[in-house]
Amino acid sequence: MSVTAMRNELLASGNETKAKEMSRFFKTGKGSYGEGDIFIGVTVPVNRAIAKRYTHLSPSQLTELLHSEIHELRLSALLCMVEQYKSRSSNAELRQQIVDTYIANTGYINNWDLVDLTVYNIIGRHLLHRDRQLLYRWSHSTSLWEQRMSIVATMWFIRNGQYDDTITLARVLCHHPHDLIHKAVGWLLREVGKRDEKRLTDFLDSHYTTLPRTLLRYAIERLSPEQRRHYMQRALRK
Repeated sequence: MSVTAMRNELLASGNETKAKEMSRFFKTGKGSYGEGDIFIGVTVPVNRAIAKRYTHLSPSQLTELLHSEIHELRLSALLCMVEQYKSRSSNAELRQQIVDTYIANTGYINNWDLVDLTVYNIIGRHLLHRDRQLLYRWSHSTSLWEQRMSIVATMWFIRNGQYDDTITLARVLCHHPHDLIHKAVGWLLREVGKRDEKRLTDFLDSHYTTLPRTLLRYAIERLSPEQRRHYMQRALRK
């Protein structure tokens, strides 16, 4: 099966009503973060199922879809690469090709779902036992999406009991002006706290007076009611 077959299957799975809903949800209007993105209304479960049928395609072939103006085609290419990367049958050369393709095409990974569903499963996995300077470069990028990638990639580290990079990148990004970064940082801090509450509360105790309220709410979501009140009341007095 070819890239053309994959594209045709995705196009045939679209739904006009869902496309309109998704366009609103992902803020495609003028001046919004997803301005100009095109949706055809393919849900993520359907997209995953299609992507799994095309894991024989090479990263270079999938790049054709990744360069599409249609959001779901870009997502499907990325989901396919996720499946390829984590497959036991994939070799080191293929995994490196996938990583290289991802890094070379971050300009097309340009909405939060594209980032969140893929970056930790490819880049995070790949960097678990490797140098992580890429994430620090991304954290200082002028691209909102590369900045989000930098912190979300650390989900794979968190799942493997490594929290230092998440905490360090949270310090870098916690004063970012965009709420999509606030939400991502808060989410990843919450994930740290689910496994090591002291690491989270140490961070909060040092930074609560300057944290954006959205970030703080996300970060403390799994703490006790008393702890949540404690941090929110302290934040209100700043």
